[in-house]
Amino acid sequence: MALDFSGQNLRGRNFKGRQDLAGANFSYADIRGANFTNANLTGANFSHAKAGLQRRWAIFLVLVSWLLSGISGFLWALNGYLVSLIFNTSGLENQISGWLALIVLIAFFFVTIRQGIAAVAGALAFTFAFAFAFAFVLAGAVAGAGGFLVAGALALAFALAFAFTVALAGAFAVAGALAFAFAFTVALAGAFAGAGAGAVAVAGTLFSIYISWRAMKGDEKHSLIRNIAIAFAATGGTSFRGANLTNADFTQATLKSTDLRNTILICSRWHQAKMLDRVRPGSTYLQNSQIRQLLVTGQGQDKNFYRENLRGINLQKANLADASFIGADLSEANLQDADLSRAKLKQTQLDGTDLTGATLTGAYIEDWGITNTTKLHGVRCEYVFMRLPTKEDPDPLRKPDNKQEVFADKDFAEFIQPIFDTLDLYHNQGVDPRAVAIAFKNLVENHPEAELEIVAMEKRGDDKILLRAKTAAGSDKSQLSAEYFDDYNQLKALSQSQQLLLVEKDKRIISLENMVETALKQPKFYTQGDTNMSDISGINIEGSSNVSGIAGNNSIANLGTISGNVSIALNQLPDATDAEKPGIKELLSQLQDAIVQSTYLSEEDKTEALEQVNTLAEVGKNPQEPTKQKTAKTAITMLKGIFTGLPAVASLVEATNKLLPAIAKLFGLG
Repeated sequence: MALDFSGQNLRGRNFKGRQDLAGANFSYADIRGANFTNANLTGANFSHAKAGLQRRWAIFLVLVSWLLSGISGFLWALNGYLVSLIFNTSGLENQISGWLALIVLIAFFFVTIRQGIAAVAGALAFTFAFAFAFAFVLAGAVAGAGGFLVAGALALAFALAFAFTVALAGAFAVAGALAFAFAFTVALAGAFAGAGAGAVAVAGTLFSIYISWRAMKGDEKHSLIRNIAIAFAATGGTSFRGANLTNADFTQATLKSTDLRNTILICSRWHQAKMLDRVRPGSTYLQNSQIRQLLVTGQGQDKNFYRENLRGINLQKANLADASFIGADLSEANLQDADLSRAKLKQTQLDGTDLTGATLTGAYIEDWGITNTTKLHGVRCEYVFMRLPTKEDPDPLRKPDNKQEVFADKDFAEFIQPIFDTLDLYHNQGVDPRAVAIAFKNLVENHPEAELEIVAMEKRGDDKILLRAKTAAGSDKSQLSAEYFDDYNQLKALSQSQQLLLVEKDKRIISLENMVETALKQPKFYTQGDTNMSDISGINIEGSSNVSGIAGNNSIANLGTISGNVSIALNQLPDATDAEKPGIKELLSQLQDAIVQSTYLSEEDKTEALEQVNTLAEVGKNPQEPTKQKTAKTAITMLKGIFTGLPAVASLVEATNKLLPAIAKLFGLG
């Protein structure tokens, strides 16, 4: 029986490492300062709970922030004194030092506003030690350099102080800290240099307030300030670090000053949670402000989640109409009853995703990555599009093809089932139709439990073919494929007379052999039974919902899977530190997009090219390792071979001529 702590005062309680809290009820409980580190909280109910700091910790941390405000006031006064040397007529050297300090200060303000506090982090390593020493040794000769360092110290100190108070205690604490810092600043400024120094001190104080305000608003340029402030405010707060919060419910919970680093957040619910932006998220999806807003409000209409890692997110009943999830990872997510009308799901990974009752009408499902663990029960869908829209074709490959028709109840799930429930037998050189027919017949007879049935054939290139067969649920496709090709290769080595002995009087083999030969002559699909021919352009729905073919150029299972894998691998790479100098992640992302969008590459070549991009993405995790560099060199060589022969006017050629050399350079290959 699950434990019930609802409504209780659990402030400061230690639940560290407890494994008996699965399904426990903490609704309306006061869990400020409670320690749930490494606990098993699967399915626990924290709705309306109050997390955060205990009062004594909050008071202590606010006092620390006030102390930091006072120190920053003192440092601003010193900087004001340096600038006031401009008006010192006792010596030219003092005036020059003052002007240098002012120029450096202005430059510091400009760089910090444009590039962020991290842009001057190199100097900040020496700031505090130098600043205190400089308070006692105010030598004019070092005023210029000292001005920069002192500016860095005081800007960071006061910005942190302001951000700390925002993160900790709200408006009243902020007002107290600012009043204290301001009064202290002005007083010291008057003692040092009068009105001039005071003006600099006031300007610096306002500048620091601006930095901290932008940081707490989520400005990435000042993320260093925000991250430090949030970490500071979470000290002594509620800790879920390392806990398992799978399916935990935080509906309308207050979560200020909460540590969620290294937690398992699969399908955790955050609807209407308060102060979710004040948690310490670590590397979880909660670090993204747009995702936090979506989780709290459930409103994601028209939003762009391009390539976002949303694995295990809970968007039950969310409004995601017209949202873009191109290249995103939604594996293991809860999308029950979500509105995904007209959503762009190109290359979206949906392995283990629960779409029960979701609305997919008008969705664009080009190369999406569904699997046999994707739950599609009760999906509401009248029609879908197999490609993204363009100006020339706003309704690309609509299914059903007849725009006057829509899917009936349960039709969509039956329509999409063959995409992930088939055995794909790809023959890439010198196809022998008779050997194909005999080997497949043998496979059917040896494995009746697999219920093998050919649903499609696809010609690829001049002499390659993909044979797709429907299988029973749970069939070991890897074993079936290995056995088939072992048999096929042996049969292919036999003479024609030996093959004829095996074929004699077997109409099934003769029929299948004829189908393979015909498929090799034209890019069409064929099905067993009525042998209806489905055009290469898309999936053909016969009658109610019988699937008679799968899109020839779509290659949904193979291309979609590899492209999704590439997106996942790229998301694991670090972002470039300089927006103007793209790194491995950005260059490989551009290369992936160029390959997928190319109109000159065949689907097979696209798949092969994306496999090489995936290899480079894996190598990119440790690009300077010698063995990895060799792998990267091979992959780049393979890509060049795939692109050889493309027309010079192809956009992919232009893109790769720029991208491949840049990628090679980042891998230390040129």
